Amino acid sequence: MTSPAGAPGAPVAGSPAPGTSVAATLSASPSASAAAAAGAKTEASTGNFLIDNFNKGGPIMWPILIVSIVAVTVVLERVFWWLGRWFRRDPKRIEKVFTAIEVGDVAEASRLSRDSRDPVLRMMWNGLNHQHASLQGALQVAAGIEIKRAGRFLVVMDTLVTLAPLLGLLGTITGLIRSFSFLGNEELAVQAVTGGIAEALIATACGLGIAIFALIPFNFFTSRVSNLEFELQTAATNLEVMLEANAKTKGAAETVAR
Repeated sequence: MTSPAGAPGAPVAGSPAPGTSVAATLSASPSASAAAAAGAKTEASTGNFLIDNFNKGGPIMWPILIVSIVAVTVVLERVFWWLGRWFRRDPKRIEKVFTAIEVGDVAEASRLSRDSRDPVLRMMWNGLNHQHASLQGALQVAAGIEIKRAGRFLVVMDTLVTLAPLLGLLGTITGLIRSFSFLGNEELAVQAVTGGIAEALIATACGLGIAIFALIPFNFFTSRVSNLEFELQTAATNLEVMLEANAKTKGAAETVAR
């Protein structure tokens, strides 16, 4: 015979089953909810490979994303700058300037180097127009400006090469902490533990990928800056020697004329 609702001894909806302790019920509820949350998070797939892996990488993926955007922006800016410098090179005019100085026509050399976009010619023009004050000082200042332009954002790239793997390592640690926090709960499936491991691996791979992407252009641009510095030093030394030789030749000629 069925007991009426509310009758003594009748089971109430939502109450623990007979023989089940209250402590066991309370301990099972958070685990079950955590497992449900982990399963829901895993099942939330957008169908996009990049977005899904970004979500699986955990919160550390946001600073990694910012670092990647900065790295791409800086690399593209430097690529276009060096391409523009390549088209601004004018070695034939540089030879004409040295030829004019060699024959003693400093005014013609200054005219040829004026309004040039070549960094070597800009430095030479600055030196030729300040040779009576301080030729060496003018050349050093002009060369320093050109080197600073060429080395722009190299410090940023160096920082990104170091920062990206560290962020990936931080994501590895947080992902492993998340995995170990689920160990010992039988209610949680292996899926919850592997989710933390996936977070660690994705963050590490992204950090290393950004570092590799930025390292190669960084070394290339650094070598280009070194080459430009050598070209500027060579041109400045040749300019000083030739102007000094012209001055001695002119002084000797004036002495003979007297």
